[in-house]
Amino acid sequence: MRAIRHRRGPIPAPAALAAVAVVASVLLTSTPANAHGPRQGALAKELVEEVTARGAYRHLARFQQIADANGGNRAAGTPGHAASAAYVHDTLKKAGYRVSYQDFDIHEAHTRTEKATVVGAGGRELATAAFTFTRSTPAGGLTAPLALARVDETPGCEAEDYAAGSFAGKIALVKRGACTFFEKEKAAVAAGAAGLIVYNHSGTTPVRGTFSSPAEGLVPSAGISLADGEALAASAAAGEVTIRLDLDQEHVKKTTRNVIAETRGGRSDRVVTVGAHLDSVPEGPGINDNGSGSAGLLEVALKLAEETRGGKGGQPANKVRFAWWSAEELGLLGSEHYVASLSEKQKKDIALYLNFDMIASPNPAQFVYDGDDSDKTGEGAGPAGSAQIESLINGFLDRKGKPHEGSDFDGRSDYGPFIANGIPAGGTFTGAEGIKTPEQAKRYGGTAGAPYDPNYHGAGDTLKNVDLKAFDTNLDVIAHAVGTYAADLRSLGR
Repeated sequence: MRAIRHRRGPIPAPAALAAVAVVASVLLTSTPANAHGPRQGALAKELVEEVTARGAYRHLARFQQIADANGGNRAAGTPGHAASAAYVHDTLKKAGYRVSYQDFDIHEAHTRTEKATVVGAGGRELATAAFTFTRSTPAGGLTAPLALARVDETPGCEAEDYAAGSFAGKIALVKRGACTFFEKEKAAVAAGAAGLIVYNHSGTTPVRGTFSSPAEGLVPSAGISLADGEALAASAAAGEVTIRLDLDQEHVKKTTRNVIAETRGGRSDRVVTVGAHLDSVPEGPGINDNGSGSAGLLEVALKLAEETRGGKGGQPANKVRFAWWSAEELGLLGSEHYVASLSEKQKKDIALYLNFDMIASPNPAQFVYDGDDSDKTGEGAGPAGSAQIESLINGFLDRKGKPHEGSDFDGRSDYGPFIANGIPAGGTFTGAEGIKTPEQAKRYGGTAGAPYDPNYHGAGDTLKNVDLKAFDTNLDVIAHAVGTYAADLRSLGR
């Protein structure tokens, strides 16, 4: 699961690339539904019985082995990710799926210099983190006065946060929070700022911000700590403060790939799409984030192939498409590329999207995406049908006696591009860097006051640090949802 930095909104129209068109046409070949397909409810029951944490654990172990053999990670554009994609691709091909790769370009940032220095009497160097995909400063750095953006509930997010005529040629100092780093940067640039410094809203470390691509790096941008930001703001409010910003960053283009697999049978105008991101962050092997979701999907796909092969019940009524996205950690790039490559008809043919990202957190809670906005927090309800997906998952967990709670569609995972195109979505996860409350500790067990995943985006996200009980519960959720929707979409009104 990526850090909070994703932009919500319409997906740009795709380029008419021949290779993408070929992939899309192969994926969407129509196959009539088998008249002798699985009975309503039977397939879901069979999948839940057959899919186990023990079975899916072998895929987690394989991802760990791959990371160990490739510098400790499976990040997009690296040999570790390529090997993970090949493992998923080849395993599904042997199982009888139509499997394809979808290649796309990404960029990797290499920071050579990241400094911010207060100029003049009492000047000092600040602990600084260059934003990923920032624009570099000129040779010798950018030296300019600070200008303070308004601090409110949405600091630096709107034009009104930048006093007219006060930012031209200056470095904007903005507090973190409420909107993406790119949105803050755009607002500062529109006000005339020549650079951007964002200070943290908590903790003692500098903000480590990122843009989705080099194209979003409009001006040199970096992060500093809360304490340094508040000290600068106080000084700048009393008189002019000049900063020299020195940023030097190289952006290298690489190619990575999504893996797409679909059933040979089932109606191609009623596609059940299920996804998980396969890439890790560079800092670790990403076994919970998101080897867990990737392994869960793979095991369910293999059991679905077994249950619908030969005389065991026939092909599913609706086509099931499994996707393992790349570059989620860089900004949902794989899922965005996929959705942007589809025609309007192909998008309409997708009945729903299910997303599973981090389902074995070591200090877990059980979150279900809040499709109906019953929690009244954050971004609101998902597209029509999302409430029904949430109800299906909640009902299953209730019958299993498993406690659960809602989670906002906050744009942090690969449901984002699907929701932006009106496709109903749902899914589960077990928590990232958020802190478990005392009430949650009573409900789920574990440690209150500690993160759901203390190893989030770190080297400790290994095979040794996953909760197999949470993993097993969420495997059952995947199996039940896939089995239900593969056989019957009536609960969605399809």
